[in-house]
Amino acid sequence: MSGISRRDVLRNLTVGAAGGSVLQMIPAKAAELAHEIVQKEKAATRDGKYTPKCLSARQYLTLVVLCDAIIPKDGTSGGAVEAGAPEFIDLIASENEEYQAVLVGGLMWLDNFCADRFDRVFLACTGSQQNQVLELIAYRKNAVAHPELSQGVAFFAKLRKMTCNGFYTSKIGIEDLKYVGNTALAEFPGCPPLPE
Repeated sequence: MSGISRRDVLRNLTVGAAGGSVLQMIPAKAAELAHEIVQKEKAATRDGKYTPKCLSARQYLTLVVLCDAIIPKDGTSGGAVEAGAPEFIDLIASENEEYQAVLVGGLMWLDNFCADRFDRVFLACTGSQQNQVLELIAYRKNAVAHPELSQGVAFFAKLRKMTCNGFYTSKIGIEDLKYVGNTALAEFPGCPPLPE
């Protein structure tokens, strides 16, 4: 894949992003290359930080908080932020106007909803207030009961997919899955039992 340009990789990723899950539409290698693009760009800066391509600084910080809420760091694995999901999402959105509109529009909806409810944008809300809003938009049933939440619910559902795609195509996410690739197993223990 060395003859493929950055733009080609991102364009292929955005086709998947527009259609739903990136992993359903493109090879994992393309997602891996997108993560590599981010890492190279970060390594080329003095502070090692990512510079958003699509979002404003405040929108990007909001994206970071949302990704962290979707897949937080735990005792066994880093979370979406450590895996680079916010960078992955911003980079993909920078190459797709339709997805960019969904992402920016959703973040604007979130800030407007918080301003109406709490007189401040999402980032300025307390952790408790942020959790209240996320509890409302995390469930599709809430859009049925409260149509004014439908845009927020749709946005959060798309963001959750993209966060999962960014996480599970990263080194941290693959390690979290304990994926071993095409390795012959002497025995297959089966699926673990469902929790009660």
